[in-house]
Amino acid sequence: MDDSRETFGPRAFVTGFPVKHSRSPLIHGYWLKTLGLPGSYRAHEVAPADFPAFIASLKSGEAGFVGGNVTIPHKEMAFKLADDPDALSEELGASNTLWMEGGRLKATNTDGGGFTANLDGRHPGWDKAHSAVVLGAGGASRAIIQALRDRGIKEIHLVNRTVGRAQELADRFGSSVKAHSMAALAEVMHGAGLFVNTTSLGMDGEDAPEIDFSPLLSDAVVTDIVYVPLKTPFLVQAERQGFAVVDGLGMLLHQAVPGFEKWFGHRPKVDDKLRALIIEDMDKH
Repeated sequence: MDDSRETFGPRAFVTGFPVKHSRSPLIHGYWLKTLGLPGSYRAHEVAPADFPAFIASLKSGEAGFVGGNVTIPHKEMAFKLADDPDALSEELGASNTLWMEGGRLKATNTDGGGFTANLDGRHPGWDKAHSAVVLGAGGASRAIIQALRDRGIKEIHLVNRTVGRAQELADRFGSSVKAHSMAALAEVMHGAGLFVNTTSLGMDGEDAPEIDFSPLLSDAVVTDIVYVPLKTPFLVQAERQGFAVVDGLGMLLHQAVPGFEKWFGHRPKVDDKLRALIIEDMDKH
């Protein structure tokens, strides 16, 4: 896209390894265009061995960026190398959003906020649930657990293939989080008002196990942080069983909002046009 606005104004980035699949440039490019702001946002692939040097060039101003997003596998290193990571990043041990302020590199993690904002937008009132079930204890589940706990969900049942991994997260996030093996899934779903899949099961057309969602409350919400496909096998199953479902695309869109505001000085809106733009791009690939 040749646009003279990109020559001027703040420059921001998304970095990862690989990063070419990222839809963040499409999201931020849409906001820059619709808000009529100068600036640019580009994918910038950096190998793990080169990441410390990249951060050093960001801090020195040599890179010419005001900040950017960090994705896999750099989130933990971004946290460690930031001058001032915030409390969210500290607890997670990972950052996905960086910006320069007063000559220092600041860092936060917007994944959890993106997750809850998506649910707020697609199914208001979801947070009245007393208990939630979170499937998977990988890196992606940390921000979800943190966000649910901070939102006031009293019981968070973390179910994982290896209980030890789940127990580590329960120890990290406090007494409201309980660790369970997969064998306990049906039992902990009883009376829960929210079910969250944080695993990669069902991603990109892969098979996913059948789950009986009937133990959940009748007005429970089932959501998935995977958004390719938009309607994952778990969401298809839950919908077929009569439950409200929320896809994971909104989490990607909402987690981008705080960074854009830091770099470009305007708080953008997640609207239906942006959602349609990303879905159209997903359909092409």
